[in-house]
Amino acid sequence: MRYLMLVYVDESVDEGPSQVVPWVQEMDDRGVRTFGSRLRPASDTTTIEVRDGEVLLSDGPFAETKEQIGGFDLLECADLDEAIEVAARHPGATGGRIEIRPLWEA
Repeated sequence: MRYLMLVYVDESVDEGPSQVVPWVQEMDDRGVRTFGSRLRPASDTTTIEVRDGEVLLSDGPFAETKEQIGGFDLLECADLDEAIEVAARHPGATGGRIEIRPLWEA
């Protein structure tokens, strides 16, 4: 089953990619991480809405919070238990949050 793993972090704490690299290598070696990336800061975000056919743009996310999605990974796991085990090992789970969402399978 495929899962989207969202990594929520406090942007004021820059853990840097060096802490994530060992996790990425291990999960790639296990074959459970099929793709992923660190995201740029929320300040670089553009939010898009379409209302009555008009495209509305705003800078940044709507939420007034320092905790933002810092990255994502696409996982291929046997079940939710394995996805939880994988996510719990991610460095972002300590001091941040990890959200796991199953994907609709076509």
